[in-house]
Amino acid sequence: MPAFNVGFVIFPELTQLDFTGPLQILARMPGAAVHIVAKSLEPVPSDCGLSLVPTHTFASCPALDLICVPGGAAGVVGAIGDRDIIEFVRGKAASAKYVTSVCTGAFILGAAGLLQGRRATTHWAYTDLLPLVGATHEPARVVKDGSLITAGGVTSGIDFGLSVVAEVVGEDAARAIQLLTEYDPRPPFDFVPFERAPAAVKSGLSNRMEKARTALVGQLERAMA
Repeated sequence: MPAFNVGFVIFPELTQLDFTGPLQILARMPGAAVHIVAKSLEPVPSDCGLSLVPTHTFASCPALDLICVPGGAAGVVGAIGDRDIIEFVRGKAASAKYVTSVCTGAFILGAAGLLQGRRATTHWAYTDLLPLVGATHEPARVVKDGSLITAGGVTSGIDFGLSVVAEVVGEDAARAIQLLTEYDPRPPFDFVPFERAPAAVKSGLSNRMEKARTALVGQLERAMA
């Protein structure tokens, strides 16, 4: 059987868990060959100080069965403005069986014209911006619309990875990986999704994210003009 080629597109200031969460799952999928793709082979800094090492450049990346774009608000703003990234994503998506994103990576797909008329999700702080790229928000941690699969914020990428494994090779394999990775989240505070969070917590976070939202809106408006 030929390998099932999974490609993660990484860029400076991405949120590393958007990438490493699903990476940890999909690297365990039977038959998967994982490729970490960037503009060059130089280490790529994430938004938490951890640098990530690509395995392929845009030029050397093989054909992909699944392309995944992680997020990270600051990094996504830069990536949307980078023509090489957008053209690479658009080109690989054209022949991929699955086109996917985690968190605000959805807006890179959107800037590449891949979310027009589609149902999608992203981080809760940015869901209202999805119409800017032609998408309709569906409130779920993982949303599948045909060959398009999008995940919500950060940790949703793990759920996304398990959903992809179930889709591609079956639920038994996904269940085995969930057990192997001991994925059984029991957070200390039970107020996710966003609607259940205390007003003071939501307000504080919204204020902190306003600058990032403004920058993202401006870049999307330029990209979609």
